[in-house]
Amino acid sequence: MKILYLMEYPIDLPGGGQLSTWTLCDGLVKEGSFEPVVACPKLLNKKMDDFSFRVVEYDSDENRERNKAARILNFLSRIKSFLRIVRKEKPDLIHVSMSESLITYGFLRCLGMFKDIPFVYTDRGLAYGYRIHSKLCIKATMKHSAGMICTTEYNKALWLKDKIGTDVNVIPNTISPVFNIYDPGRRGIMRDKYGIADNEFVIGFAGRISEEKDWDFVPVLVRELKEGGVDFKVALVISVYEEQDGAIVERIRKGIAASIGEDKLIYMQDLSQAEISDYYYMVDVFVMSSMFESFGKAAVEAMSRRCCVVSTSAGGLPEVIGKEENLYTKESVEKFVKRVKRLSTDPEELERDRSFFYDRYRNLYTTQAHVMRHVMLYKSILENRVKQ
Repeated sequence: MKILYLMEYPIDLPGGGQLSTWTLCDGLVKEGSFEPVVACPKLLNKKMDDFSFRVVEYDSDENRERNKAARILNFLSRIKSFLRIVRKEKPDLIHVSMSESLITYGFLRCLGMFKDIPFVYTDRGLAYGYRIHSKLCIKATMKHSAGMICTTEYNKALWLKDKIGTDVNVIPNTISPVFNIYDPGRRGIMRDKYGIADNEFVIGFAGRISEEKDWDFVPVLVRELKEGGVDFKVALVISVYEEQDGAIVERIRKGIAASIGEDKLIYMQDLSQAEISDYYYMVDVFVMSSMFESFGKAAVEAMSRRCCVVSTSAGGLPEVIGKEENLYTKESVEKFVKRVKRLSTDPEELERDRSFFYDRYRNLYTTQAHVMRHVMLYKSILENRVKQ
């Protein structure tokens, strides 16, 4: 049976939705019950042969166009592409992986097209985070769906309160299979590679450029730590996609260096999954600065490499982190500084935190659990479809 995944970003662009879909499709190929096919904009760096599943490309402009007319034209172009792809692929089930793709596919579905193909949607945002017109489109489309998938119980509760009008399931995000095995020897190798001494404390920040990640808050956190008496280096990884991202990166780097100096900033950009896996080995405490986060894939990646994670309490992050003392807000930065300072000066507490988060990853967020939850849901939907 064929499952078609609809996306508005290239699947090889670093990001939670893309990488979770990639990992899921790899897992489905190995599991064998379904044939996954991904429809997305043209790949950035990868080739078709790099995937274990089939990728169908379509033409698309960037998704954060400042020009309203360009956004409308891109939307209309995506409608045409989805219509063409669905007609050609004739999937047994459609899984819409992103919100703009849902609104695009919803335009076709609400017109009465593809009634015989059940579809599900994974909401990777938060119910309260959508603009009024977007939420109206989502709710109108979901009335025709076979179900919604949320990555946290927190977001599920929000949608149920909002009367979404369909079944809502919770399947946490997962991360790339390259994180499956922890190699304790890699920590020393990576720290040696970047000139980090055994007794040096490293704080990590990583992610793609987006408003939700609140990157301008990162230099503020670094400054507060420095003024709070914490001695540390920063390991920073950023993924860029759109033209304006370069200027944002430069601003972040300058802001960090202004507090701790260029010599204490390790910067990397656009890493592969294998490279980002190695990156986390050098980090002691990984910090999430998001002001809006439905799940927090980077936090789980850090957990898999036995990093401590200290995070804002935005959205679904408290559910993912699972440890109140490691949560803070923009209004309680002093709590953040106090917690990181404790971890930097108390080796036993640092090791307890490292063990806690690694165990949390192994118990809740492995690839196998993620894939099998999807397999069970897909089979249930298709079996119910046959009975009808």
